[in-house]
Formats: sequence, C-alpha cells, structure tokens
Amino acid sequence: MGQIKKGVTDASRRSSPAGARMAVSERLEQFERRQSELWRLTFFLLLVLSIVFAMVSWETIRSLAHRFEALPIGLVLLVALFGVYAWKRTQEISELRGLVRGIEQRDTIPPSEKQLDQLFDVISRSQQGYRDLIDSFDDILLAVSLDGQVRAANRSFADLVGAAFPQIIGRPLTEFIEEGTGDGGELAKRAMPRFLERRVWTGIVQVRLKGGNSIYYFDCVAHAMLRGNDVHGITILARDITAMRKNEARFTELFESLQEGIYIATPDDHLIDVNPALARMLGYESKEELLSRSFADLVPDEAQRRALREQVENQPMVQGREITLTRKDGKTLVCLNTAGAVRDTSGRVVRYYGALMDITERREMERRLYQQQEFARRLIDSFPDLIFVVDTAGHYTFVSPRVKDILGYETEETQTMELGGRTHLEDRPALLALFAELVAGRQAFASLESRVRNKQGEWRRLRCHFSPLFNETGKIDGVVVSARDVTELKRLEEQLIQAEKLAAMGQMLAGVAHELNNPLTAILGVTELLRDSEGVQENTKRQLELTHRQARRAARIVQNLLEFSRPAAPQKRPVDLNSLIERTLQLQDHSLRRNNVQVDFQPQSDLPMVIGDANQLIQVFLNLISNAEHAIREVRETGRVQIRIGRIGGHISVTVQDDGVGVSQEALPKLFDPFYTTKRPGGGTGLGLSICMSIVREHGGSIDVETLPAGGSAFTVYLPVAPLETSDTPLEAGTSSAETVSSVGDILKGRSILVLDDEESIRMLLEEGLSAHGMRVDCAANSQEALELVSHRPYDLVLCDVNLSSGSQGPSGREAALQIVAFSRNATKPEVIFMTGDLVEGDGSGSHIYQLQKPFRISDVLSALREALSPRPIKKLQE
Repeated sequence: MGQIKKGVTDASRRSSPAGARMAVSERLEQFERRQSELWRLTFFLLLVLSIVFAMVSWETIRSLAHRFEALPIGLVLLVALFGVYAWKRTQEISELRGLVRGIEQRDTIPPSEKQLDQLFDVISRSQQGYRDLIDSFDDILLAVSLDGQVRAANRSFADLVGAAFPQIIGRPLTEFIEEGTGDGGELAKRAMPRFLERRVWTGIVQVRLKGGNSIYYFDCVAHAMLRGNDVHGITILARDITAMRKNEARFTELFESLQEGIYIATPDDHLIDVNPALARMLGYESKEELLSRSFADLVPDEAQRRALREQVENQPMVQGREITLTRKDGKTLVCLNTAGAVRDTSGRVVRYYGALMDITERREMERRLYQQQEFARRLIDSFPDLIFVVDTAGHYTFVSPRVKDILGYETEETQTMELGGRTHLEDRPALLALFAELVAGRQAFASLESRVRNKQGEWRRLRCHFSPLFNETGKIDGVVVSARDVTELKRLEEQLIQAEKLAAMGQMLAGVAHELNNPLTAILGVTELLRDSEGVQENTKRQLELTHRQARRAARIVQNLLEFSRPAAPQKRPVDLNSLIERTLQLQDHSLRRNNVQVDFQPQSDLPMVIGDANQLIQVFLNLISNAEHAIREVRETGRVQIRIGRIGGHISVTVQDDGVGVSQEALPKLFDPFYTTKRPGGGTGLGLSICMSIVREHGGSIDVETLPAGGSAFTVYLPVAPLETSDTPLEAGTSSAETVSSVGDILKGRSILVLDDEESIRMLLEEGLSAHGMRVDCAANSQEALELVSHRPYDLVLCDVNLSSGSQGPSGREAALQIVAFSRNATKPEVIFMTGDLVEGDGSGSHIYQLQKPFRISDVLSALREALSPRPIKKLQE
C-alpha cells in the first residue's frame, strides 16, 4: 500500500495538474462501477438466498412436530442487520466521494499524502467487509467466467474443495469438481444458449469432487453477470442438500417398504399419497388405483371419521385408535390408526397423515380366545365339583365359585388360605405328601379323600383329584385340583350298608319267626284244648288262660317282627288304627322301657277304619314314636309320649306328642326335606320324616307339626276315613272258641281231613283238636305218605304246610297239594288250606286260595274250614 501511495505522489509531482485530475477521475469512475456491481451482486444474492430458503424450507418447517415458523423472521432480521452494515459502508463511500470532489475542485492543488492514505484505507476496509460478508455464508458462492474460470469464491467453496483462495482464483472450475454422471460438459453446452437468453437458472446439481467418490447434491441458483447489456460471467449460489437427499431417499425407501399402511389426506378426504402396503392391505392393484378413491370410501362410517378428525385436531398425536376400513372387495378390516395433522402458520389443518396396522386376524384370535375363555369359565362354573389351582408353595391362585356352595366361603376369602389349612389333622399329612409328589413330578394323576371344615364349622368329606399344571417351558407351575363333596354319598353308602344289615337281619328274623310259629301254634292249640275241656278245675283254667294269652302275645310280637322285616307287597285294605298303633308300640316297647319313656295311649272305640297298607302305616307311626323318644333323651332322663286318636270330619287324626327338646322355628320349613336332620352327627340320616310324608301323602293324608309352648313337639297324621261299604268288621281276636264251635259244628261233623305237615306237634294238635269236633283226621309227614293215604280214601279238605322240611328231596308244599288234588279218588276234588309261618299275601290272580298263618288256634282252623266248606261257587287250586 505504501508503494502505491508513493507512486501516486511521484506521479502527481511529475505530472501536470490536468493530468492528475484525469487520472483520479478515471480511478474514481472505475471504483464507482466496481462498487455498483458489488452492491447489485450483494443485494441480488441476498434476495435470491432469502427467496430460495423460504421456498425450500417452508414446507419442511411446517411438517415438523415443533414450530419453527420464526426462522423466516430471523432471516428478515439478518437482512436488516446487513442493511445497517451496508449503510455504514455507504457513509464511508460518501466520505470518499467528498474527498474526490474536493480533489476535483482543487485540481490545482495536488492531494496530500494524508488524504490518499484515508482514501485507500476506506477502500481497503470496504473490500474486506464485503469479503467477510460473503465468507460468512454457509452456502457456496462462486463467480465464474463464461469459459468456466473461477473469478471469486467464498470460504465455503474453498473448504469443500480443500484449496486456498490463490489456488482457486483464475483456475477452471472443472479442476475441482465434475458433474456426478460424467456428462457435465455436454450438459453445459446444451444449457448455455438457454441460460444466456434467460440469464437465470435454478436446479439441483449432482457433483463429485476431483479424486473422490462421494456424491454431493446442491440446490443451485445461477445469474448472469452483465457489463452493459452483455453477459461476461456467471454468479452461482449453491446450497448443499446432500444430507436432505439422503434423508429423502431413506424416507422413500422406508415409506415404500413399511408393512403398515401409510396415508396422507387433505381435510376434504382427498388422498394425497399412500404406500404400497396400504394398497395391498385394501386389495388394490397399485397405489395409483387407491389414490383415485377418497378417504371416505375407505372409512364409510361418518361417525368414525368425525371422531377421528376431532381427536387429531385436539391432540398432538392420536395413537392406537381402532377404526374399520372397507376393502376393494367390500370386506372390512379392523386397523389400529396412529394419526397426526400438519398445520399452517394460522393453525389451520392443511393435511392429515397416519399409519394403519391390520389387526383383523388379531381381533379374530382375541374373539376366539374370549369364546374359549368364556366357555372354560362357564364350564367350570357349571361343574358340580369345586375347581381350584395351587402354586408350588401351596397358595391358591384360582378358586371356582362353587366354593361358596360346597364350603360356604367367598372366593375372596380363599386368597389368604393355604393348602391343608382347613383339612382334618388326620388327613393333612397324606394330602401334603401327595401334593409334594405331584410338584416333584413323580406322579401325573392322583386321588384322595379328605375331611375339610366348612365356614360353619362342619366337616365335609371331599373326594379330590390332582394333576400337575405346566407352564410354557414345560415346568410344573402348580397343581389343578377338582374336589367333589361326597358327604351325602358317604352317608348314603353307610345307610345302604345299614339297610343291607337290616335286610340280612330281616331274613334271619323271618327264619326265626317261621321256626317259632310252629311251637307257638302247638302251645296255643294245646292250651286252648285243655282250657275248653270238660272237668278242668278253675285254677287250672286260669293258668291255661294266662299261658294262652302270653303265647298269643309272643305270637303277635313274632308277627310284627315278621311284617316289619319282610313286609308283604303293598295292599291297601280297611285298617283299624287302634290295633295298628298297639302293634307299633309292641315293636318299640323294649326301647321305650329301657329309656324310661312312658307311653300314654287311649284307644277310641267306634272309630271308622281307614284304607291303607298296614306295614307302611306302621313304619310311619314307628318313626314318629322313635323321633319322640330321641327328642326326650336330648334334654332329660325320663319322659312321656302321648298318643291321641280321634275323628275330625272325614279324617282320622293320630297325634304323637312328646315333652322333649322341640323343633326350632327355623327348622320347621325344612323338617320334611330329604337328608335334613336336627339330630347330632351320626344320630340320623334325615330321611325318616321325608319318607313318612311320602307314605302319608300316598294314602291321601297329611302331616302337621307344631312346637308346644311348654316344650316338646306334636306331630299329627291325618288319614281319610274308609267308605262305609268297605268298613266290614273283622273277626275279633277275643271271640271265644265256643261261639266258633257252635257256628260251624253242623258243617264240619263227619268231614274227612288230611293234614300234611313235617312238624309232629302240629300234626298231633290238629288231629286231636279236629277229631274232638266230629271230624275224621289223617296225618302225613311228607308228600309220599299223603299220596298213599289219598289213594285209599277220599278227603273233603287238605291242610298242607307250605314250607315242608327242606331236608327232604320231595316236592314243596304247593306242589304236594297239587299232586294230592290230582290223585284224589272222589269226584269232587278236596279243598286245600295252606298253613305257613310266613306272611300271608294275596297272589293277585283273583283265585281263591285258603291260607292259615301260624301260629293259629283251633278256633282259627275251624273258621277256615267252615269258610272253605261253606255253600258257594268253589274255586279250585290253580297251578
């Protein structure tokens, strides 16, 4: 700079004043032209840079989740600062111009060295300022000639090519970069005429650095530099968009390869763009075909679209909303929609975007899974068994609702329980040992019965089945248990065993009763014969009468036991309730006397009969008397049972009253329910009263129960009165044999009787007793003897024992009677009267078969003989 100033000074001294002014004017004009060009270039570049930045970046800024609309405002501020900076430089130029004018006006006076220093200092600072301004640009700024030589470049270009400014200025641009495709020269030749015509060009250029393989993308704006009206150079502003292009490429690749459907739509439901996955999802051949449809065609439900639009507008992002789409073929898809909105500077939505995931199969699987779970839940709820799951530590993880019905616990109450916590101490070790075996995998299935205490404190017997529960890795994760309440089943089993014992006892009693009936028959017959014989002293008669009554009592007891243990087939006939209750009391007499329970029973005379089965009614009254006895023993050592019988309208009432514990008001409605009992555990099955109610109702009656104020209870049985035509008075037990003899003497005298019985005492009794009444009697011990007698003599009647001795190999009593009738010599076949120690039952065939039940008296035999020989149509014995 000093040399320049010295040269100027020397020239001014050597030259004339006119020459000096001309030189300064030329230099000033040159400076002003360069300044104008620089200003125009600078402001033009700023304007172009602002416009390009706004155009390129505006949509990107608007699509971001965060708002960057302030960037254009920052750009305006930057331009304003640049204007201030330029104004300051203009002031300096104005000062320079003032100095130049002064020099021109004082052309006679050469400029001083100070003025020249000031002038060059202003020029130097102005050039440095413009250079600093251009170097501050992040974008590349170039000025090249038409033949491609670099005239000016900023620091961004130097950093890109890795060269200093002196190495760049004046060198061809092709020494540093080349067009990425390798056709840069040909492209420049083809584009130059059009550029010279329009003098401006914008576009994206793909370049590669010399000696490198990396591709760069620049968004370029080129303007012609004019000198006058001629183009003598080109200014290029290039913005590096390589990263943006790579991001766009990656986004495009991602957009095209995503399996989820992507869509972009306008607020008026017009589709802007979709990816191929959405087209495939909806059954379209291509995305172009799908773009021809509207969003409303895909989601025809207006309510869904409106709800989606409201959510997107009120939330930054809507995630996981379920919507239903319609495919091209009309089928529906269930999708999860994640959507958002793009807004302009005023906040108005300009477009929507979203991602769709097809979950139709998932929803179908969920529906099937729900159905399976619901089926399993309903199946478990409908099981009569209790189902529960226990983990390896013995804690309950699942308990079915049946726990409420079986054990009385709510499901929530079992969460704090452990396996075996409510199990009987005697059963707990076996339960825990079995559980350990299952958890260890040593058993795959096991069963066990154990006693468990319910919420009310009662012990219930549960039959449990165990099986291990495996997790997804095949490891035992717990144990599944199904438990069935078998308390009542066990009770029924015990009752069945007891019934079998009673049945066996009944068979034994039947055999004993049959064997007892034969000697009792002999005792009754002999005492009766001796008592009715002439010349017997009164003292002897009284003793014989006492013996006879006791034998009759023994016979009645045997009869009652036989009827109770082996009841005959139900046969409803007129029944005298007075005698029926007396027979019942005889059966219960021993137990009542042993437990100090007195019975007050007052029979009522002139009571009509009822139609019923005697054995079943005995069972009813026996159960009521037994319950009364138990009720008394609950509260005291002795007690009293009162039995009252009477008539109320068309019914006979029998009331069994006790002074025992009574029946609570809570138990009254359930007293006749099966298996309900108020007795202590083991004291009853709860079936007695329910059976009694069933029997009484089957007889057309009813049972009432009441609790007495003074304690105890009263059960009243109501049975309908028998119709008058069926109420025939039976033969009284107290009818004297003399009356019977007088009524049958004329019919039986002279009759021939054959007695077939394997008991000698019976044969002797009948032979002596019947012979005393004028009948001819022959006796046989077996069928062979009887047939021998029949072959020689005719008989009017045959008295045959049904159960002949089992030791003989001959026929039974009925078969022997048939043979005797068949071999009879007289034209009129003899009548047959069977004798048996078992219960006498009708055969139900309508045939008239005479039967005598042991033990019997001679008077009973005479009555049977008279009935068999009475003048009426004879009904012969049927096979």
